[in-house]
Amino acid sequence: MTETPAPAGPVGPADPDDRDDRHDPAGPVDPTELSLWRPLRLLQASMDEEIGRVYAEVPVEGLRPSFVPELLRLHARGPMTITELAESVRHTHSALSQKVAAMRRAGWVETAPGADARSKEVALTAKAREVVGRLAAEWEATEAALAELEAEIPYPLSRVVEDIERALARRSFHERILGRLAGDPRWR
Repeated sequence: MTETPAPAGPVGPADPDDRDDRHDPAGPVDPTELSLWRPLRLLQASMDEEIGRVYAEVPVEGLRPSFVPELLRLHARGPMTITELAESVRHTHSALSQKVAAMRRAGWVETAPGADARSKEVALTAKAREVVGRLAAEWEATEAALAELEAEIPYPLSRVVEDIERALARRSFHERILGRLAGDPRWR
């Protein structure tokens, strides 16, 4: 059996009534400083910066690394509506609509009215088609580097994600948060 390591750093009292910020001369406790997820967010931001450095070494003008998944998806599947593209990359329609607008301004995609008057179809531009091979090479190298990294650690992050998804299927994050708030008088 693998022993789960204790979380790094303070996590604060499980019961909000156990806190005693009334006598703290510095003032109340800032709950944002007690984030269990901060290390994960910082790790992802750091790794994203490293990917950005790869693109900076062989610059592709106007390309944001965040555009790459959608550009690769459009290359693989051809033109798609914003709704189809959003669903395929698991983003909201609103978020992807904003990203498509930014990609269009940068010259990576073009949009045209879809078959339905309410929809827009998104397609790669010639500029995007010229670099998509490089983008695919980076994506594949990044995935290989992640696999290498996961092989070096005792409990791969992909397994952690799967375990969390199974736990959330049993009891949603929403339910867990509401369960904690039910006993907190500050929430009422």
